[in-house]
This record gives sequence, C-alpha cells and structure tokens, in this order.
Amino acid sequence: MVQVSDNSKAEISEGLVEIDQYLSSGVHIGTRQKTGAMASYIYRVRPDGLYVLDVRKTDERIRLAAKLIAQFSPEDVLAVSARQYGQRPVTKFGEVTGVRVNAGRFIPGTLTNPSLPTYLEPKLLIVTDPVADDQPLREAVDVGIPVVGLCDTDNETAGIDLVIPTNNRGRKALALVYWLLAREVLRERGDLSKNDKFNVSLEEFEAKLEEQEK
Repeated sequence: MVQVSDNSKAEISEGLVEIDQYLSSGVHIGTRQKTGAMASYIYRVRPDGLYVLDVRKTDERIRLAAKLIAQFSPEDVLAVSARQYGQRPVTKFGEVTGVRVNAGRFIPGTLTNPSLPTYLEPKLLIVTDPVADDQPLREAVDVGIPVVGLCDTDNETAGIDLVIPTNNRGRKALALVYWLLAREVLRERGDLSKNDKFNVSLEEFEAKLEEQEK
C-alpha cells in the first residue's frame, strides 16, 4: 500500500488556477450535510445550511494526487465514474494521461475475479464519487490498492487514501478538477513543463448540458 503524506506539502504562493475559477466552476459548493471525515475540508456553512469547501485545500490535494498518480505507469491506474457528469471528464483524463478508464457501469468482480473477461489488476484507483463508485472502491480495498477519491461534504472517506475535496456532482466542477489533474500529472511525469501551454481545453472535459445526471 502506498503511503500518502501531507508532510511534503508546501504553502501555495499561487493556485493552479485563480481562486475565482474554482468558484465560478462551483468546485466549492457542497451539500447540506457533512461527515466528520470531511469536516477539516469545509471552509464555512452558509445561512441556508449549505456547506462550502475550502478550495485552497482542493488545490493542495490536486497537486498531491498528481504526484501520486505520476508514480505509477499509466496502465496501472484505473479511473472510474458511474455518475453521468463524471464520465466525460474521466474519459478525457484517460485520453490525455493514458490511464485506464471505466466510465459508466462497473461490472462487479472486475478487480477481484480473474475469471471475468473484464478483469483488471490496477495498482491505483481513482473514484469520482465514493457513493456512486462504491463497488470499485470496495474491490480496491479488498485487493489492497490505494485509492484517490473526489469527495463532497457528505461523503465518508473509509478506504480512500487521498481525498480531493470537491463538488463531485457538478458538471463544471468535475471538468475543472479532472482538467487540472490531467495537466498536473503530465507536469509531474516531465511530459509538460510548467511554462508549456496545456493544449487541451477545459471544455473538452466538460459533459454536455443535454447529458442528464443519473
């Protein structure tokens, strides 16, 4: 099991994008519920009871997640999303970084049953929502591989080794997080320098409006 630590985390002098872009994409918008596991990632609660995530911590965790993902060969990483609005971002993330992708229904036993034609042996799993992606999350825990999870204020984090706090239901929020994660993975691998332009648009990661959330 890979050990994930925040000890290497430095103070961020500037974000991966302007804070306003996180806010305009709704990355900070949580739910009206919070779990104890997510309390440390919450910035405040609005008068209407909606919890708001701290986007500075989102920024930090995207950086940490990219460092972790870059430690693995692309074929050893699996990114999953059962949620409709996460399927396009995950698919594009796979195209850009070369990691394996399961967008849509996850066949039970994919990580645990070698007799299945869909059987995979990844060394790292990325889940878009611990609730919607409960099946692959449980299987990853069973086989003992680390998990990166995009978690909202109401998510439990059991079995997740590295939390990225974010709105994991919003179309624009998911697009921005996966776009940034893809860019940072390429930078961590040395495939893209910090001064190089990332020639994949944010819009390419964004689900279409007509795609209805399940």
